[in-house]
Amino acid sequence: MDNVTASEVAGMAVGALLLAATVAAPRVDAFISASQRRSLRMCSRCGDLRVIPCSKCGGAGVVSGGGLLFGLPFLPNPSDERSATAARPPCPECRSKGRIPCPLCSGKLPSSSSPLP
Repeated sequence: MDNVTASEVAGMAVGALLLAATVAAPRVDAFISASQRRSLRMCSRCGDLRVIPCSKCGGAGVVSGGGLLFGLPFLPNPSDERSATAARPPCPECRSKGRIPCPLCSGKLPSSSSPLP
């Protein structure tokens, strides 16, 4: 690295900055939305919906097969019995609903209302 120019160093710095911004974006978004909900006196987690997406299935209601890349296989085998169209097992956490009660406000339900189906 004897002959590194200033523009190469600047390019690496900008690339690192963009990578850090991309990684931090979901956390910044969650922080801003939670603070906006708090200022409106809403539940900071669910926004007074009283349900949140299931963390185990991601709100799909079924458990993915856990493939090689982001839960998806690289090249699906058409002769495979467990292809994308095959039935996947239901999520045990949410009982195939895709949502669970909000842990922050679900205990604060009025007695006259019933939980969402």
